[in-house]
Amino acid sequence: MSSVAALPDPHVCERARLSRDPRFDGLFFTAVRSTGIYCRPVCPAPPPLPANVAYYPSAAAAEAAGFRPCLRCRPELAPEDGAWRRGDAVVARALSLIDQGFLAEHPVAALAERLAVGERQLRRLFVQRLGAAPLGVHVTRRLLFAKQLLTETALPITEVALAAGFGSLRRFNSAFQEAYRMAPRELRRSLQEQQAVSADRSLVLRLGYRPPYDFAAMLDFLRGRALPGVERVDGQSYARVVGDADAPAWLRVSPWPSPRGRPVHALRLELHGVAPAKLADTVQRVRRMFDLDADPNAIAAVLSADTRLRPLLERRPGLRLPSGWEGLEIAVRAVIGQQVSVAAARTLTSRLVQRHGPGVALDGAPGLDRLFPDASTLADADLDGLGLTGARIATVRAIARGVLDGRVGFGVEQTLEAFAAAWCALPGIGPWTAQYLALRALGHPDAFPAEDLVLQKAASGDGARLSTRQLRERAEAWRPWRGYAVIHLWREAALAAAVAPSHIEAEVTP
Repeated sequence: MSSVAALPDPHVCERARLSRDPRFDGLFFTAVRSTGIYCRPVCPAPPPLPANVAYYPSAAAAEAAGFRPCLRCRPELAPEDGAWRRGDAVVARALSLIDQGFLAEHPVAALAERLAVGERQLRRLFVQRLGAAPLGVHVTRRLLFAKQLLTETALPITEVALAAGFGSLRRFNSAFQEAYRMAPRELRRSLQEQQAVSADRSLVLRLGYRPPYDFAAMLDFLRGRALPGVERVDGQSYARVVGDADAPAWLRVSPWPSPRGRPVHALRLELHGVAPAKLADTVQRVRRMFDLDADPNAIAAVLSADTRLRPLLERRPGLRLPSGWEGLEIAVRAVIGQQVSVAAARTLTSRLVQRHGPGVALDGAPGLDRLFPDASTLADADLDGLGLTGARIATVRAIARGVLDGRVGFGVEQTLEAFAAAWCALPGIGPWTAQYLALRALGHPDAFPAEDLVLQKAASGDGARLSTRQLRERAEAWRPWRGYAVIHLWREAALAAAVAPSHIEAEVTP
């Protein structure tokens, strides 16, 4: 089964490779037959002769063809192709499950069953879209993450194996040697060249993205919602508590420093006290939260056809979907924030956190001392006296109980339609809230809260208000990127009103 359909046009690939265009980073990989190495299109090495070049749609496809990753451009730093990793398509949902380590504990047949498709069909779709079978994608993902840890940190190799999802050091060494023709220890830099690991087990990792990226706008969005004790946002970074009461940790996200003024299309992720077994999940959460795998060109190609959206994309081409760290936290915030300002919602949610969130002690993390309460705590929590209405209290408890008994959840295998239907079955949750949760908790690129009054007014462009039906009809042309249209319109409305983006006029079914 050919994988060519998943690649950009070969002439486009050739131009992007020769110009080292960072906008194509992660959208394809260049394999060099004469060396047996595959590279990112931004590789600084002298370009090989066209006759020696082959293009592949994914790192897994290049490795399946027998090529090894380049040590200069480091394919493990490339952003993923968001077109295949987000949304309702079977491959997108399968990749999200693979990113969460599903195939580390289950066979491919179980993955297919989870997605309600046949195993043969799933394999066919993977080969067609990504040039490799599901298991090959899974193994490549683990090995590239291990390669990043070996290169950028001084974690013991045993802990690198654990972080990458290998059950034993022997299996890890064998897989690494077979794929890359070198032992993990051979890849290791000298200790003088590595990032130091301090007593609190801190690590620094580079997370690449495809430019442009408006990190300032992302921080602005998160700053207005940051919960004291749980999160901290300053002019250059976002920090928060992660983990649980038994093993609390914290992280910070900031721009990667630019050496000598040269742009580096990456964020700097500092991890403090995160256990090796949690590293891969933490990195994936951060990538989703900061929308690092988006393809701005693909999004703009669709949305710019709308005369209302075109100038917004031209003014802010790097605007991304600001997702959240944990689904339950976003759901509770959304309910508390119904029909009140962002500032008021933050105040009310902070009261809840201070009363029911476990306190933690973290070294080197001033102002971070609290975890968001979990579902078991909120299911029967005393929420009286916090300033919440009785209806809001009932909905928060219903959400917690629904998460506990499995009626609702944040599983990435769900389609947008199934996710929204499950959440709308809970008391106090209407279509707007369900779509907002899909946007913020799942980072779903096509989530669309059409009932939002701010959105209805902003979409018209002339001060008039579109009806919910009119807005939905207009937004059909925005698929599969309606979520990005929402963020652009909210941002435009917020700047015009000189307030933080909010959903203060959202109509939510009681």
